[in-house]
Amino acid sequence: MLKLISLGSGSSGNCYLLYTETEGLLIDAGIGVRSVKKCLRNYGIPFNRIKHLIITHDHADHVKSVGSVSRDFDLPVYSTLTVHVGINNNYCVRCKIDPARVRMFEKGDTVTLGSFIVTSFDVPHDSLDSVGYRIQVGDVVFCIMTDVGHLTDEMKKYIGEANYLIIEANYDEEMLKAGTYPAHLKARILGDKGHMSNVECGNALAENATEKLKHVWLCHLSEENNHPELARKTVEQILRSYGIIAGKDFELDVLKRTTPSQAFELT
Repeated sequence: MLKLISLGSGSSGNCYLLYTETEGLLIDAGIGVRSVKKCLRNYGIPFNRIKHLIITHDHADHVKSVGSVSRDFDLPVYSTLTVHVGINNNYCVRCKIDPARVRMFEKGDTVTLGSFIVTSFDVPHDSLDSVGYRIQVGDVVFCIMTDVGHLTDEMKKYIGEANYLIIEANYDEEMLKAGTYPAHLKARILGDKGHMSNVECGNALAENATEKLKHVWLCHLSEENNHPELARKTVEQILRSYGIIAGKDFELDVLKRTTPSQAFELT
């Protein structure tokens, strides 16, 4: 059985774990290695079950602990060449990845990592490079798309293929515009290589989800420009306007920024 835990989701640090009874795959390493180990202990997951680490992009909240996580768990680190260059040049990554553990793929490639069949796809964001992932284990298709400047046709296709989906709902536009962020930061977030709003997320789901979709998790919520219940209600209202009922047609949850989630079963 495949399971999912969110170890952290937001600007303070992002890390997700997909795992079976025999192996695990980490997505991003933006929280401390001690926090990763504590979470695994709390859930009774042996450290040696974790076999792979894949990275979405090179911003610090997704990679600041990548070197130490890779070292302590003896994990190869997979991403594009450009992401690896960004990681190596990121001053927030104090412990760099051992070159022997660096693994690279071309965007759009499909790689087999044990039980996990991983396909990368482009995600527009203002990092050096950024990808989302379609991950298949048996008949289960899981997708993650975080830090989304705008939705592409390719991303729409993967939403349509997903049984389980983590997708960004970063900000409420009114809160952002009325908030204390400087104008240049607001423009960055609102831009086509920034982040995805609650409304954009709701529309993405309403227009592209299929009957295959079983569960959606909203991720990477802004602490200053969003609220979990606001994100949920906004997305639910948009879905309802399309005749889609969250909790009936598929489950909808909001991932916490700094607290690990429960272990969700992906069946």
